[in-house]
Amino acid sequence: MRFFDRNRKALEERGIDPSRLPPGQYSTDRFPVLHVGDVPSFRNLDDWTFRIHGLVEREVELRWEDVLALPAVEIATDLHCVTKWSKFDTVWRGVRLADLFDLAGVLPSASHVVQHAEYGYTANLPLEDMVGDRALLAYAFDGQALAPEHGYPARTLVPHLYLWKSVKWVRGLELLDHDVPGFWERNGYHSYGDPFREQRYWGD
Repeated sequence: MRFFDRNRKALEERGIDPSRLPPGQYSTDRFPVLHVGDVPSFRNLDDWTFRIHGLVEREVELRWEDVLALPAVEIATDLHCVTKWSKFDTVWRGVRLADLFDLAGVLPSASHVVQHAEYGYTANLPLEDMVGDRALLAYAFDGQALAPEHGYPARTLVPHLYLWKSVKWVRGLELLDHDVPGFWERNGYHSYGDPFREQRYWGD
């Protein structure tokens, strides 16, 4: 029996519905660390800001204390990485991205979002994928502040897509009326990234 088949069989034996596991994925209890470049270091968050701009009624710049003062939610969700691992029932806390967009007043012409992170990293998504109840600006995982390698102090979480679309060390969201490929999308990754359709790379 192949590894992926054994992995799915093990899920069934644990009473977990294997349909939660997208094709080509395997389940793990670990949380592998994958990123490009150095991990940012913050001595404190006094100068940290988060910006919402582009096609909005008013540009918004939030300080860290502003983010913490906003209504927070906690969700449990599965994660799926393009490198083929999935992790079930992860618990996150943060602010709904939809609430942040409401602060800025998204213009009707806006259709896409470019997520901006440290060191100039970007990722793109349709706006509609970032306004559901489970799309967050997340700042806690499993009851603790994010580890530096997982995006401290904050990352986006868009759990229905491959995890590269959930951007670590995020610093802003730019609303546009067209799609603009981000870092990985310019380097061979699929523009959308639906794990259940195995949209990993160009042409998938």
